[in-house]
Formats: sequence, C-alpha cells, structure tokens
Amino acid sequence: MQTFSCQSGSNGNCIFVQAGRTRILVDAGVSGKQARLRMAGAGQEIRQADALLISHDHHDHVSSAGVYHRAFGLPIWATAGTINACADRLGNLHDVRTFRPGESFQIGEAVIQTFPTPHDGADGVCFVIEHQGKRLGILTDLGFVFPELEEILPDLDGAFLESNYDPQMLRDGPYPPALQARIQGDGGHLSNEEAACLLRDFSDGRLKWAALAHLSQHNNTPELALAAARHAVRRGLTLHVASRFSPSEVFQV
Repeated sequence: MQTFSCQSGSNGNCIFVQAGRTRILVDAGVSGKQARLRMAGAGQEIRQADALLISHDHHDHVSSAGVYHRAFGLPIWATAGTINACADRLGNLHDVRTFRPGESFQIGEAVIQTFPTPHDGADGVCFVIEHQGKRLGILTDLGFVFPELEEILPDLDGAFLESNYDPQMLRDGPYPPALQARIQGDGGHLSNEEAACLLRDFSDGRLKWAALAHLSQHNNTPELALAAARHAVRRGLTLHVASRFSPSEVFQV
C-alpha cells in the first residue's frame, strides 16, 4: 500500500490510500479543486478513486463530500447515522453504501475494518485498511484513549494518529472554558502526550511509521507534537507530521 495526506487539521481532512489497484479517499474536508490538485501532484487522478469513506459528520471531514461524489464520481461509504446527520450538507446523492460501526467490508483489493469512536460526532468511526497482510490505521477524532485502541495499534504497519493539542497551549490560548473542556473531554481529541503514550505502550515493533495528524491551529505546533512523541517512542519508529496546509509525502505501508 501507499498513502498520503492531502491535508489534516480542523481546517479540513482528506487522506488517500492505494491498495494494489484499489484507490480510496478517507474524508472530504478539502475542496474539490485542492483535492484534485494535491492528488495530481502525487501522480494520482481523483476520478480514478474507487470510494470515499467518511469517518463522521463534522464539517472538516465532510464539507466537500457532495462535490467528490457528483463531480468525480466517487461512491460514498459511511454509517447511516453519519449520512443522516449531514444529509442537508451533502446535496443530491445517487450512490451511498452504508455500514455499521464495528463492521468490516471489502472495496476492491482492500479490506476495511471500522471501529466506533467516542468522539462527539454522529455515529463516528476510525478505520484500519488492510491489503496483502499490511495494515494502515487512520485514527483521528478519537475522543479519548478508548480500550480498542490498545488492540489496534500493535497490529499496524503504519498509522495516521491524532495528536491534536498541547495542554499548556490550550489552557493559555484563546478558547473559552467550555470549548477547552470539550476538546479535553471524552468526546474531544487526543493531546500530544496521549498520542505519545499510545505510540510508546502499544506499538510492539511492527509499526514502522506514524504520522501525527489533526494538529490544532491554536493549541499546538508540529514541533511540540513531534517533541512529545520523540521523547516517548522507541528507536526505529519513524515519525512525521501531517500538515494542516499542504500534502504530506507519500508513505509506504
């Protein structure tokens, strides 16, 4: 497999995965124009994608899903709860495939495992994509470190893992107390330290790389996220940051 992030953050999320001849986009928070250009920059044509997976109904993951569907011909895969929660933002849809949280299914050569998350979206999930024994985790908007994460991480070869905020920056930043509480609460996001502890405790040597993802604009920096992870993880695990503003490099799985 190969994969890259078109963009990752509260300003928009979209990740591309190629598994053999199967091409999948995960989330559609980047404009259709930018997604097409960023994929072309990596030698990919967005119209050749076989599916669009949607993790949950928040704007930064679903805002352009209708465009990808109608302009580029991508079937949408999502839970019924997610589709219902954002139906008024998606427009006319003609090819929607639904799955239940926790269900596994196949798209072409890729097997997709879904795991329900406690993040405060409607019926949200995270994904593990498998091809020829290799496993990629797309683990963002997680809420908190729920028990299944401890089972997922040791069996991955690569991962996009949420590292959303630095606690001190959040406390000292511009967000009101209620929003701070939401971000730190069970329905919010993982901190740098939580992501680092996951990588330290639940990667047993199989995991070759992790891309820290969904960094906050106001409450984090790439330098802080990387420093926390590097302090915690074992040698041999390569760390990256998925940018809020530009595509990542192409990662091999």
